[in-house]
Amino acid sequence: MTDYGRGPGSEPWHPDDPLYGDQGWEGQAGTGQDFSSGQPPQQYGQPPQHQDYGAQNQYQQQYGQQGYEGQQPYQGQQFDGQGAGQQYGGGWDTSQQTSMPYGGSPADGYGGTPSGYDGQQQADPYATADAYPPPQPPSHRRDPDPEPAAGPGQWDAEAPEEEKHPFFTGEESDDTDGYDDEPGSRRRRGGGGDDGGERRGKGKKKGRNGCACLVVSLVLFGGLGGVSYFGYQFWQGKFGAPADFAGAGSGSTQIEVPPGAGLAEIGNILKKAGVVKSSGAFVSAAQGKSVEAGVYTLPKEMSGANAVEAMLDPKSRNNLIVPPGKRNVWVYAEIDKRLELKEGTTAAAAKAQVKSLNLPSWVTEAKGLQDPLEGFLFPATYPIAKGTKPEAVLKKMVAEANKEYGRTNLAAEASKLGLASPLELITVASLVQAEGKYKHDFDKVSRVVYNRLKEGNVETVGRLEFDSTVNYIKGQSRLDIGSVDKLRQLKHPYNTYHVRGLPPGPIGNPGQDALASALNPTPGPWYYFVSITEEETLFAETNREHERNRQKYLEQQEKSGQ
Repeated sequence: MTDYGRGPGSEPWHPDDPLYGDQGWEGQAGTGQDFSSGQPPQQYGQPPQHQDYGAQNQYQQQYGQQGYEGQQPYQGQQFDGQGAGQQYGGGWDTSQQTSMPYGGSPADGYGGTPSGYDGQQQADPYATADAYPPPQPPSHRRDPDPEPAAGPGQWDAEAPEEEKHPFFTGEESDDTDGYDDEPGSRRRRGGGGDDGGERRGKGKKKGRNGCACLVVSLVLFGGLGGVSYFGYQFWQGKFGAPADFAGAGSGSTQIEVPPGAGLAEIGNILKKAGVVKSSGAFVSAAQGKSVEAGVYTLPKEMSGANAVEAMLDPKSRNNLIVPPGKRNVWVYAEIDKRLELKEGTTAAAAKAQVKSLNLPSWVTEAKGLQDPLEGFLFPATYPIAKGTKPEAVLKKMVAEANKEYGRTNLAAEASKLGLASPLELITVASLVQAEGKYKHDFDKVSRVVYNRLKEGNVETVGRLEFDSTVNYIKGQSRLDIGSVDKLRQLKHPYNTYHVRGLPPGPIGNPGQDALASALNPTPGPWYYFVSITEEETLFAETNREHERNRQKYLEQQEKSGQ
């Protein structure tokens, strides 16, 4: 066979191949060849190779009997089975062959221009740049060098790559080597080698493309989902209705609204506690309404509108409101009730923890105080959640009093008013709060207190003579406390009918209004006063005038049935 290629048969298939037809090598000799096909003779300038045809005599004889009769041997060659130097049965006789170098003979069609018929020159089919290489004897033939495999990143023009990865084809693969095998990537090239082909291209890792595509898909879908989610949230927050529960809810929980909290902060507190579904639902329903600070007991999972309605209902509040003028005994009892404690528990805690409640030093160092905390459980609203310790509630109240009292330099103001300490100023405020029935009278009542405290006054002789101090001693609140003579017989440091000057300490917890009046009394000469009605309070400079005013008071009480 030649490099023109052929099939598994014995005949070359290319018409331009010099060996086209049945020529074989057995008819070659130094003198010429006989070609049954009538093709021009070709000589090889290479020593003929001897091939043992052995049992092919029959083949040679057959050619002598077919279609060669009547033809003249060309250039003196004859096909009789006994060419020069040729033996059938033992191979070739190399001693009778003429040795010629390959390509050295002028008549060599492979070394020069071959001769045609009638002396005409015939074009050499192997002389062009695009021609196949010239054929060689069988013993010199070898398999062509394998074409180099396409390197990484190179394109194999002969083998357009077809994507066969299971990720794209949908087929399942049980390969475990990590590479895609390409069946048919090996092909036979040239003459008869055992394998004759090569593996075409480098196998690509099976998981690489699939993983890359999967990652890209996840990133794309994840990004799209994220953009959609945040876009929806933005739209919902700007234009959509806030998320909300339906109904009045169920269960119970406590929340605490700190002082000064706005609607948005309250809404966040409610959402965190599970009362409402979103802060916006509460804020939307609470527009134009005021929610006070304190502790609220509310159901869970209620609508924003129901939450607002519940918080405006005093029944939902778990706050302790200390009104101005209330005494400590009342505050202690209320704390016990709110915390569901045994009666007297808070009073005992106040007595035991008095040094740890952060009272000012001018209180803890004072002598003769009936209750050091009196006047320091400042009137305000205090949230009390279940489980709170009573001393913790008391500490909050004292802290509130210190904050309010700290707004003013009490020591300096007390000195200006002729008082010995800030504690005396708070005591005056507690007397104004207890004796003044209405706020609009506080400033004049404050002046009465300071006028009675003046030394040398002939009207009260330095005694305050306030019924409120006797009621404080007895733990009561009565208008008719008895005759003056009997009251003066009650010996007690807080009995202002008995002692001159101020009691040792406050007789209640004054509010901001009473404190302001104690700091700024209205100028006037009054020593006495009596409230006839809410709109009318009569002040007097002398005791005689005061007795006339009292008669008016008694007449008014008879009219009103009191």
